[in-house]
Amino acid sequence: MSANLDQGTTALLARQPVLDEAGRVFGYELLYRVDASDGDTGPELDDLASARVLADAVIAVGLDALTGGHPAFIRLTRTLLVSDAWTLLPSTTMIVQLGPHIDADDLVVDACRRLREQGYGLCLDGFTERSDGDTLVPYATSIKVDVTIDAHAAASALRSAAAAGLTAIATHVDSLELAAEAHNAGYRIYQGSHFCAPRTFGATAMPARRLAYLNLLGALNRENLSVSELEEMVKHDAALTFRVLRLVNSAGSAVRGEVTSIRHALLLVGRDKIRKWATIWAMAGVNGSGTQEVVSVALLRARSCELIGNEMDVAENGAGHFLLGLCSLLDVMTGQAMEEALAEMPLDADIKAALQGVPNSARTVLDAVIAYEQGRWEEAEIGLERLGLTVAMQDIYADALKWARELSLSRPD
Repeated sequence: MSANLDQGTTALLARQPVLDEAGRVFGYELLYRVDASDGDTGPELDDLASARVLADAVIAVGLDALTGGHPAFIRLTRTLLVSDAWTLLPSTTMIVQLGPHIDADDLVVDACRRLREQGYGLCLDGFTERSDGDTLVPYATSIKVDVTIDAHAAASALRSAAAAGLTAIATHVDSLELAAEAHNAGYRIYQGSHFCAPRTFGATAMPARRLAYLNLLGALNRENLSVSELEEMVKHDAALTFRVLRLVNSAGSAVRGEVTSIRHALLLVGRDKIRKWATIWAMAGVNGSGTQEVVSVALLRARSCELIGNEMDVAENGAGHFLLGLCSLLDVMTGQAMEEALAEMPLDADIKAALQGVPNSARTVLDAVIAYEQGRWEEAEIGLERLGLTVAMQDIYADALKWARELSLSRPD
């Protein structure tokens, strides 16, 4: 491997979901950028980027936290491909992704043959742009096609993929309109931010159950919420009551013994743990988008915003900014304009303003988190600088990923 990992080099690492047409996660592409202290660029830095992504995935963040057990699409340079760097990750998880500018010479073809023999997936990105893609097709498992460039070429690539038995993935699908066009063209798996685009249905009333969960979300995250108030919230919702009782007897709970009342359950499990789970359950109840990944993104944003808020010199920023990130996709979840959805939420005025796009410090926090999430690294860094913070966004994001994965693994049935 030609690149060396030195202390002056840092890797920015995020993920972008690849979803099927039902909104289920098919996999995640790991987005990355490497910053070298000496400012070098070129092939060596490309190799360094790929190597650091592999190292971060395995060691720093943890591949499971990054992908939740789903396949990881990781772009490799030619050097890392032919040097078998892909063996650093298990074949059951990793899909090697090759860009359109890698020449399919004998060494590349041989490396693709070997990785397929060892059970790794191979994705050819920018398939319509490749002049030698046919050479690697026998070893590929999927292709990625930018459907925004040429509709005719995208349709042709889809036919080629079907003929070769490959999975075709439409990329750069960043709007509901593009998702519809890709679907009409025959694609059934999409990569992009389309699932986070709001779809509003006019000034229709929100279903009573979803409204109740919205109110619950706001109340649960009040800093001074008492056990008595939490008890009242839980016992008036049969589903929530059942889940709390299941939580007491879940495998991840150390609590054992007979539960005599809801208050007893709350005291046994602990107010903070109940609040954590009730918040997640309430957010799931609010989500009417049909795509679970929307909730996952909202939780990642919530934790990221909370951690940034904790670094700011204003009291209770962490708690308030958790709701900032959590509610950032409220319009997507409810099918209402953000202003209408927020009318039902007892949020701080600055948080409400930020969620509606009003420039303030809270909006700067949210914009920085979203920019990092989408791989717009410079914008994320500028946002933190405007807030006067020196915290590293990659550390914030890594913590959020681990936190979200721990929630998922400890969730009671």
